[in-house]
Amino acid sequence: MKQPLPKGNKKLLNAWAFYDWANSVYTLTIASSIFPIFYSALFISEIKVVPAFGYEFKSTALITFVTAFTFLVVSILSPLLSGIADYVGNKKFFMKFFCYVGGLGCIGLYWFSLDHIYISLVCYFMGLIGYWGSLVFYNSYLPDIAFPEQQDRISARGFSLGYVGSVILLIINLIMVMSQETGEAKMTMMRWSFVMVGVWWILFSQYTFYILPKGVKNDRKVTRNVVLNGFRELRQVWQQLKSNLRLKRYLVAFFVFSMAVQTIMLIAVYFGEEEIKWVDDSQKTMGLIVSILVIQVVAILGAVLTSRASEKFGNIKTLIAVNIIWMLLCFAAYFVVIPVHFYITAGFVGLVMGGIQALARSTYSKFLPETADTTSYFSFYDVAEKIGIVIGMIIFATIDQITGSMRNAILFLFVFFLFGILLLFRVPKQN
Repeated sequence: MKQPLPKGNKKLLNAWAFYDWANSVYTLTIASSIFPIFYSALFISEIKVVPAFGYEFKSTALITFVTAFTFLVVSILSPLLSGIADYVGNKKFFMKFFCYVGGLGCIGLYWFSLDHIYISLVCYFMGLIGYWGSLVFYNSYLPDIAFPEQQDRISARGFSLGYVGSVILLIINLIMVMSQETGEAKMTMMRWSFVMVGVWWILFSQYTFYILPKGVKNDRKVTRNVVLNGFRELRQVWQQLKSNLRLKRYLVAFFVFSMAVQTIMLIAVYFGEEEIKWVDDSQKTMGLIVSILVIQVVAILGAVLTSRASEKFGNIKTLIAVNIIWMLLCFAAYFVVIPVHFYITAGFVGLVMGGIQALARSTYSKFLPETADTTSYFSFYDVAEKIGIVIGMIIFATIDQITGSMRNAILFLFVFFLFGILLLFRVPKQN
């Protein structure tokens, strides 16, 4: 029987970080680049409406509603599943389950069509919920496998591996798509790229699953009380936050600035499609994918630089600096019109995107009290993030709908970063 590796072991840390290599292809190909382009190409330029659920939705509104609904589902499932995982002592089982659901959902996108919109949206839903659901348990492993002084670097290493792996696959997918002459042939290659994402995700996650410990195995049975235990644990975490001022104030700040960061990441491609003056559709497709590649490549450097900066200046000061850059980017994006400006902005987004995600996760892990119940704390973290995403997307969509411009919505996110900065200043150095 394989013996679990000790906490802090290099092989264990690398195996944990390698899951980022496996699952990050989802965020790049499905969430950020090829699927949004594919989805938009399904509609005639002048008529971007699809009938579903008894209504006629604007195409972008429909996919936004499904995305928001998925995040709501994840925010509800997270505490339920974390409570069960803690009780039965096998969080790896749940991480595997969501990984496979997500991977199969990506493969199912090969058959995405407007004629079968419901099953198509179910596959999209599976991919999204699989990715975010597995992250609940993936993130909760960090304090279990790494000592506090290791967590910033291994968190950054995970994001860096994710960016490298996802860029490699996106380049392959880009070559596949651009090698075709006709629009229909390009669409077919996009469909095959979704299949490759699912296979990549499931295949490369096997190394992580093989090395990671599954937890303390026991023979406890899952009952109704156990199912509801996750919500009780969240309530307990909330109660404990009252005596942990540093963690409480950090969580509030994280909720505010993460709301803006995740919203920008989810709508970036749609912004590029609607607001940038491309010469033609071919330049638009190539330009959007290239801009995503720029973000991913620069993000590798950003994650490393942010990790180094946090070691020298501290986590909170570094997060404040990164949020200031994000705030300035929201202001600059309002004036972005031509492709070259979009590429430059994308480069700066990449620089701070990887850094803020990695540092936010490791800062939270560092601020946790001494506890064996890390899953509940990270479930609380994930629920806060998901609810923030839903609120951010609703606010963004509302401003876009009322004003008729995504630029105004982007500019409004400036406010979230400003408040995030002010809240970070209130985080005490010691509890």
